[in-house]
Amino acid sequence: MRQDQIKNTNSNQIMIHFVIWFLFIMAASLPFYESKSNINSDFYFQWISGIGLFYLNFYYLVPKLLLQKRLWEYLLLLLSIIIVLVIVRITFFPHEAPPDEGVKIMTTNGKTILRRRPPFFRKALPALFYLFITAGSTVIKTLSEFYNDQQNKLLAETNRTATELTYLRKQTNPHFLFNALNSIYSLAYQKSDKVPDAIVTLSEMMRYMLYETDNSTVFLEKELNYIKNYIDLQKLRLNNIENIFVNIHGNTADKQIEPLLLIDFVENAFKYGTDYKGVAFVKIKITIEENNLDFWIENKMQEFHKDPKNSGIGLSNIESRLNLLYPNAHQLTTLESDDNYTVHLKLKLDHILKK
Repeated sequence: MRQDQIKNTNSNQIMIHFVIWFLFIMAASLPFYESKSNINSDFYFQWISGIGLFYLNFYYLVPKLLLQKRLWEYLLLLLSIIIVLVIVRITFFPHEAPPDEGVKIMTTNGKTILRRRPPFFRKALPALFYLFITAGSTVIKTLSEFYNDQQNKLLAETNRTATELTYLRKQTNPHFLFNALNSIYSLAYQKSDKVPDAIVTLSEMMRYMLYETDNSTVFLEKELNYIKNYIDLQKLRLNNIENIFVNIHGNTADKQIEPLLLIDFVENAFKYGTDYKGVAFVKIKITIEENNLDFWIENKMQEFHKDPKNSGIGLSNIESRLNLLYPNAHQLTTLESDDNYTVHLKLKLDHILKK
């Protein structure tokens, strides 16, 4: 928070406190104004000492003693202060009842008499006043500290999540680059004429990664184009592109998603679905209905790729990001058979947590 914002916040708080105290004092002084009597010295001392006690309790007693679990010290010191204030008021500021203080009673002959409150009650009023002041101060400060504590915990959790997501993304980027360069190297080794096209496709993907993926979300259409480019790059080195099926349908307009969330699924499918002869079988189906994304991908499991745990980052990266960003808004299932490996992800795009 900038310094000028802090100053504005403090100024607003001071103004709010001033207005509240002003309204309290004006309400308490109404009996004097209605009877056109002078406000006595006890009234002034009551509010000056009461306001002082409020802020002493608010800024020192509650945070330094009560919230530090020093309950008995807090109660002893608070009661001592209240007793001293009450003695001072009774001794040096004898209470003068405000005009018409008491209860008006209608007699049988139609006359109104004023029944004064008993002396004990009038002497107990100062103690009740200070107890009310400290109770209000304690409640407000306790709730304020609780709210600030929750906000700080939320901020710390947000920062931790952002740091973890940054780490996970940094894992994804070199992982993709390694796979892409490996594909281009394979083409170059074969002295294929497809190398220039592969480099152009790779440059488009790198541009997307450099300039788009630092944002908290990206447009779904751009993310899907990135996946299409990756698939096109893989097709350049495959011998049976007719076995690569990609079906995307639905309205992607204005839809957003976490960057690079789906690419690991696609990378794994091509890695484990391609044999040493460059023959692969990968089937991808993506459906967008309103704010729901249905992602389904299947690949053949080649004999020398039977252990999906050796997939580098594997699915753990994606699962971690899904749990961080789409809690209770995603469903991820995987199915492995003797020959096929299937991943099915259902995602509520509008339920992403903002970082």
